[in-house]
Amino acid sequence: MKVSGIEYVKKLIPQREPIIMVDCIEEVTEDYGIAGLTITKENLFVENNIFCESGITEHIAQSAAANMGYECLRENKPVPLGFIASIKNLTIKKLPCVGDSIRTKIKVTNQVLDITIVQSQTFLNNEEIANCEMRIFVDA
Repeated sequence: MKVSGIEYVKKLIPQREPIIMVDCIEEVTEDYGIAGLTITKENLFVENNIFCESGITEHIAQSAAANMGYECLRENKPVPLGFIASIKNLTIKKLPCVGDSIRTKIKVTNQVLDITIVQSQTFLNNEEIANCEMRIFVDA
């Protein structure tokens, strides 16, 4: 399943312009979700035509939020707010440029009370450029 369009993405995440870092949901299964972003020159996290590290981190967090939002909408529940509680073992191997499209695969590995733990992998042209474990506090 691929859903493009910022209006649909806005139903899944609490962020609004100019901080939206997901522009499509490519796939959602019981095990994982894949969200994407095409880097534009207007993006807040672009410096000298390069998408910086904090932009990749925010894209990962919003990919996780979109995955959770998709599940909430599917179950007819309100989409909750989430906050990054911690980031573990963040590795960024390469920074994308304006015009590049990145895709992040999110796999929920555990959920303890209000904390959701995800593993992420971010890809540019099928090459992994970043990965981490992220803990997200969900204010349900």
